[in-house]
Amino acid sequence: MEEKGLTTNKTTRSKISNKTNNAGDNKDFQRVANQVSGITILGNVILSIFKLIAGVVAHSNAMISDAIHSASDVFSTIVVIIGIKFASKESDKEHPYGHERLECVAAIILSMVLFVTGIAIGFEALKNIVQGNYGDLEVPGILALAAALVSIITKEAMFWYTKSCARKIDSSALMADAWHHRSDAFSSIGALVGIGGARLGFPVMDSIASLVIFGFIVKAAYDIFKDAIDKMVDHSCDEETEKQIRECIIKEKDVVCIDLLQTRVFGNKIYVDIEIGVDSSKTLKEAHDIAERVHEKIEGEFPKVKHIMVHVNPIDI
Repeated sequence: MEEKGLTTNKTTRSKISNKTNNAGDNKDFQRVANQVSGITILGNVILSIFKLIAGVVAHSNAMISDAIHSASDVFSTIVVIIGIKFASKESDKEHPYGHERLECVAAIILSMVLFVTGIAIGFEALKNIVQGNYGDLEVPGILALAAALVSIITKEAMFWYTKSCARKIDSSALMADAWHHRSDAFSSIGALVGIGGARLGFPVMDSIASLVIFGFIVKAAYDIFKDAIDKMVDHSCDEETEKQIRECIIKEKDVVCIDLLQTRVFGNKIYVDIEIGVDSSKTLKEAHDIAERVHEKIEGEFPKVKHIMVHVNPIDI
């Protein structure tokens, strides 16, 4: 039988400790993100200039499209830097729950840039295919083929490097940027196949490659957009994490049952609301201490959990 419950949040000591830890985490978060972004911006600027020159000199529309894709990476990485900078800000009076969702905004903007880039590339490729005058299409030179190979190797290396760092600091925007690099690597594979086919006597293959690149870009844009939106609308965390949190709570010897467990993803953090059943014969202080132990146990075992609210329901045993 349930009666009025006791709700407990963090103690003052816990708040001070978390504030200190969050400040340190935010500095490390921003340092790693800035380091990765600086390296990828430099790499993309050099790569996009090289591919653009190769595309123009070697008369390859696929390589020019690929160069535009790489150039969009520079802009998207700048968006990521700005998003992460604002997301790393500490809570304030106007934003008591923090600024983590601003990183999702950066990911959404990045997905829009990707989508518009893909549409532009796809439209030009489709126009060349539909017009049917394939004999008028120029055959790409060997330089375009070499540029495609260099791009595949470089962008794949950028993907693994950025992905590794994104996992290290748990950044959705940085992970989105990693997949942007992977989509560029795929588009370069398409360019390689198209340029190779054109040089073997099928000029239209260069334009078909551009169309394939369009598909990869749009798919990547959709995946990034969907992930960011899920984190913006208080989507619950994955079932496995909720299961682990539930098991962590029920291990507390004085917890009779779990009446409610709700989670929501807030940027790259998790917020948890819990209702636990406790023996109604416990004093107010005892019930509060039980709730605090549950709170501290979850906080200790799940680093991504930023905020926990524990509500105690008295149960007649």
